Amino acid sequence: MNGPAATNSPVASSAPTSAKSTVATAATAIVNIASLVTNDPSLGDGTPLGLIQDAAVVIEGDRVVWVGESRKAPATDNRVDAAGRAVIPGFVDSHSHLVFAGDRTAEFNARMSGQAYAAGGIRTTVAATRAASDADLERNLTRYLAEALRQGTTTFETKSGYGLTVEDEARALRIAAAHTDEVTYLGAHIVSPDYADDPAAYVALVTGEMLDACAPHARWVDVFCEKGAFDGDQARAILTAGKAKGLHPRVHANQLSYGPGVQLAVELDAASADHCTHLTDADVDALAQSATVATLLPGAEFSTRAEWPDARLLLDAGATVALSTDCNPGSSFTSSVPFCIALAVRDMRMTPDEAVWSATAGGAAALRRTDVGRLTPGAYADLAVLDAPSHVHLAYRPGVPLVEQVWRRGVRAV
Repeated sequence: MNGPAATNSPVASSAPTSAKSTVATAATAIVNIASLVTNDPSLGDGTPLGLIQDAAVVIEGDRVVWVGESRKAPATDNRVDAAGRAVIPGFVDSHSHLVFAGDRTAEFNARMSGQAYAAGGIRTTVAATRAASDADLERNLTRYLAEALRQGTTTFETKSGYGLTVEDEARALRIAAAHTDEVTYLGAHIVSPDYADDPAAYVALVTGEMLDACAPHARWVDVFCEKGAFDGDQARAILTAGKAKGLHPRVHANQLSYGPGVQLAVELDAASADHCTHLTDADVDALAQSATVATLLPGAEFSTRAEWPDARLLLDAGATVALSTDCNPGSSFTSSVPFCIALAVRDMRMTPDEAVWSATAGGAAALRRTDVGRLTPGAYADLAVLDAPSHVHLAYRPGVPLVEQVWRRGVRAV
C-alpha cells in the first residue's frame, strides 16, 4: 500500500507522541480504544496505518496532543471510554458536487434499464439549479453535509458546475465557501447549453469573466476532460487560466474513455486526477512518478454499471490513491464513504487497510493537507469511533451503520 512514507506522497509523516508533561489536565482523553488508526507508520505496528492496539487519544482544543497505549495515557480532567471500539481518522471526502437542485431519478431508472451513461445528463441538474433560490441550494448542501458527517466524514471538498453562468457559478461557490475551505470552481463541467453551438466562446467565458467572478471564492479549479465535455487543449487553457488567478488544478480525468486528462493533470501538477477508470501504462507510470493523487470514485461505477478502476494496478506501481464519494445527483448519489470503502475492497482489488488509508490520508493528500486524515499530535481532532473492534469491519460488514461517534475539531458532533 502506498502510504505517507512513499516518496511521492504529499502527506508528510507526523511528529512522535507528545510527552505527558505537555498535556493539560483540561484536555479530553478517549481511552480503551481496541484499535487506533493513526496513519503514521512511525507509530504502532509500523504499517502505513500506524495501528496502535489498546490505545488512547488525547485532545486539547481542536487538536490531537497525544496518542499511544491506553495504559500510558496522561491524566486529564475528561475521559471518554471507547469500550473496546476502533477509532479512525475522520474521512476526507475530496470530490463531491453538493451545490445543486433537482432530482435525476428518471435518468437513474433508465440507466438501470439499459441506457448508457453519458456526460450530457448534467444539463438536467443545470436547469434545476439555475431555477433554485440561494436558500434552496444551501438547504440541500447542509442536508447532505449532515448526512455525510453522520457517516464519519469530517473534511469535504465540493464544486460548482451546475450553474454554468457567471452569476450561478459565483453564487454556488459563495454558498459552498460558507461551509468548507475546500471549494472548487468547475465552470468547465460541460459546455453550457447556452453555448452549445459555440464551445470556444464558452471556454472564453470560463477563462475570463466567469473566472474573475469565481476565483475569490475558490481554492481549486477543475475541468471535465472527456468526450462530450472538454478536450485536452480546452482543458489546458481552462486550468492554466485558473492557475494564473491563484487556483490550483484538479482534473476529472479518464472516466468514460481513454484520453489526455491524466497526462494533463501530471503536467500541470494537479493535486488529483479524479476517476482514472481508463488508464494506459503511461498514465499509471505518470501518476506513480508524480505528486498527483489518483482519486477513485467507486460510487460512480456502481451507479452507472461502468467498468471498475483498477486500484491494484495503481497501488502496485506506487501511485498515491484516494477514495471519495463523488456525491452528485446524476452518477453517484451517495454521501457514504464507508459504502465506497466496501466497493473498493470488493470490486477494485484494494485491501481493507488500503481502502481506509485512501479514504482518510489519501483524501488529505488529494487536498494537499497534512492537518487532517491522520490522528497524530498537531493534527485536527477529527475522528470516528466505530461500533466494531477494527477498521476492517467497514468492508467486512457493508451497509451496516458502524459509525457510533464522530468528533470534529475536538467536539463530539455525532
